[in-house]
Amino acid sequence: MRSRRNRNDDEAEINLTPMLDVVFIMLIFFIVTASFVKEAGIEVNRPDAATAERKERGNILVAITANDQIWIDRRQVDVRAVRANIERLHAENPQGAVVIQADKNSKNGLLVQVMDAARLAGVFSVSIAAQVVE
Repeated sequence: MRSRRNRNDDEAEINLTPMLDVVFIMLIFFIVTASFVKEAGIEVNRPDAATAERKERGNILVAITANDQIWIDRRQVDVRAVRANIERLHAENPQGAVVIQADKNSKNGLLVQVMDAARLAGVFSVSIAAQVVE
């Protein structure tokens, strides 16, 4: 009688291995297909513009703060190193455009220097980010 009970208990178990395989495959699929948002590394107060357009492509983001600091890829960069950083990021993403997020209180001359460095780096699609007015 005892051996009969143990055999029934073994037959009643559910094998979870196929379900775990499916869950892990779905997890890998979602990680690989997820699009990650790139940020310049600092929040700036962008100027308002009525004609601003939203761009969804992968871009090279450059931020200029109110106290004239330049941030690229979450790192503060000297103005002399902007061209080299943009060249490196452009090599990683050749279709990406440069988007400059300049604070409304930053200096205009620094913005022009960053734009010039982007063009010298070989990126001719340079945009200035603005806050969309609704």
